[in-house]
Order: sequence, then C-alpha cells, then structure tokens
Amino acid sequence: MLAIDTNLIVRYLTGDHPEQSPRARALIDGELVFAPITVVLEVEWVLRSAYDYQPREVARALRAFAGLPTVTVENAAVVAAALDLAEAGMDFADALHLGKSDHCDGLATFDRKFARAARAAGHDRVREA
Repeated sequence: MLAIDTNLIVRYLTGDHPEQSPRARALIDGELVFAPITVVLEVEWVLRSAYDYQPREVARALRAFAGLPTVTVENAAVVAAALDLAEAGMDFADALHLGKSDHCDGLATFDRKFARAARAAGHDRVREA
C-alpha cells in the first residue's frame, strides 16, 4: 500500500491539471493507496478554499473517493462522521477534532462557535475553557 499526499487526491477529484490529473488517476486507480487523516483534512480545506466547493460537494467528493476499491482512509468512520457534521454546519476540522477525541472525557476550546455547534449536534462534552 502506498500513502498519498493531498495534491494527488485534489488532482484526482478535480481533474484540473492536464498532466498531473491523469497521472493521479492512474496511480490511485491502479494501486492500493492510503490517505492519512491529516491529508483528508487538507484536501477538505483545499477543495473549500481554493476550489469554492460547498460542504455538501466536499462531502460527496470525499465519500466517493473513500469508496474507491483501491483507497483506504485512516479512521474512515471518524472521517465519515466529521463529514456528516460538516454538512450540518460544523467546521470540518472541528468535527475531526471532536471525533478523534471521542476516547476522552471531554474537549475544551476557546472557540465558542465550535462549542455551540457541537452542543447543537448533540455532543455535550465540548466545553469552553
């Protein structure tokens, strides 16, 4: 299995580069690949900030990518739950932080918006520091 970086996934999903996109597609479709959760986080940010994808478009693209037979996403269940929360209005990075800290008693933050969004989504263990 080969770990892949953000730029390969972005090129695969957007098809925006005449040379790199076909190479990314050939590699990802032709080999078993691993997408670390940090790479998924960065892909979400790039799609949203550089390509103006909306949360639903990001979620659809990342779910399709994660569903490819050659792709393994680190902590796939956490990523899927974070995508659900992002579609409901929570920041994707915050949703990942929440999911990755699920084994803890709680999560403290100075980010009031994050705390409110988490509580609204039924995650009462996020609190303001």
